[in-house]
Amino acid sequence: MEGDLPGFAAPVHRALAEPILLAGAPRALAIVNGTLAAAIGIGLHLWLVGLFLAVAGHGLAVVAARRDAQILPVARRHLALPHLFES
Repeated sequence: MEGDLPGFAAPVHRALAEPILLAGAPRALAIVNGTLAAAIGIGLHLWLVGLFLAVAGHGLAVVAARRDAQILPVARRHLALPHLFES
């Protein structure tokens, strides 16, 4: 590392830079998806619909996380900002 001053380098652990994923999907999205699927499957006794929702929702979340691991914070900011360019 050229240009670094001796004694002023600090290692950064990978856990500080990588997002928290649960089976490849963002953790919060996986928890919400699982809770919704369980509520439909167990609460409404629609087992197949709940199972399909869990598999499809988690699959979509994994695809979105592979494309951009910070998809949830970006989506929250997008929804929070006013729509300035609408005509």
